[in-house]
Amino acid sequence: QVQLVESGGGLVQPGGSLRLSCAASGNIFSIYAQNWYRQAPGKQRELVATITRRGTTNYADSVKGRFTISRDNAKNTMYLQMNNLKPEDTAVYYCMVADYWGQGTQVTVSA
Repeated sequence: QVQLVESGGGLVQPGGSLRLSCAASGNIFSIYAQNWYRQAPGKQRELVATITRRGTTNYADSVKGRFTISRDNAKNTMYLQMNNLKPEDTAVYYCMVADYWGQGTQVTVSA
């Protein structure tokens, strides 16, 4: 059983930055692609960013140029660097790997 534990969420002002982390209990990053999702109140969960086993990245149009997904295989940890945050980025952010989900971390962007 794989466990994913997120950290790094919080309250930030518009234009600010946060880095989310997702630590896996096992070495699965070399096997499966890694994903970040988010879910805002009253909205469906949406895919934000993906990084494949080979390191190819893809982003939702709404975050392109502002968010960066990365990973450290040695630490079994993936990251989401979020810059120039906007109020519409407010959501619970989840990491997902091979159908395993983290518990979510709240990101709130507000003045």
